Amino acid sequence: MRLLLLIAILFTASFHSYGQEDSTAVQDTSHSVRKATILSAVLPGAGQIYNHTAMPKGKKKAFWKVPLIYAGLGTLGYFVIDNHRTVLDIRTAYNAVGAGTTVNPPYDIYDQSSLLTLHDQFARWRDFSIIGFVAVYAVQVIDAAVEAHFVNFDVSEDLSLRLAPTMLTPQAAGFKLSLNFH
Repeated sequence: MRLLLLIAILFTASFHSYGQEDSTAVQDTSHSVRKATILSAVLPGAGQIYNHTAMPKGKKKAFWKVPLIYAGLGTLGYFVIDNHRTVLDIRTAYNAVGAGTTVNPPYDIYDQSSLLTLHDQFARWRDFSIIGFVAVYAVQVIDAAVEAHFVNFDVSEDLSLRLAPTMLTPQAAGFKLSLNFH
């Protein structure tokens, strides 16, 4: 439920200017920021692939993010499941110790206080894994939306930023930053 709420907030923030036209901006009707965002929200990495296919030849660079997205989601998903199973096992052992029944290894060496500490530690790790999973998911949706805005962004040779060493005074050296518009 929280994930759906987060996605809804991201969509609202991403599309607050949807439908408003800017007469100074060049509108590209072939590539949609909204479509890239929705694709990425529905299927992680799909927005990046959509942006990659829309980029001009020679500037395609979005596809390499997809394996990183799935590696992050897969790793964090594994830790969520593993830590949750451990929390459930520790909870079962805690209840068994409280009832005076036998406890299965590896938790048979712990008393109730130690089991409670272990339970809290693994529950905290599970919760951090969930937060990390949601963060990776949200970042890849945001990345698809931001990159979709820059699909047709052109940085030509006429615009350059140059950093060069310079002498400020005969005794002091420094750097000169030049921004050229040609």
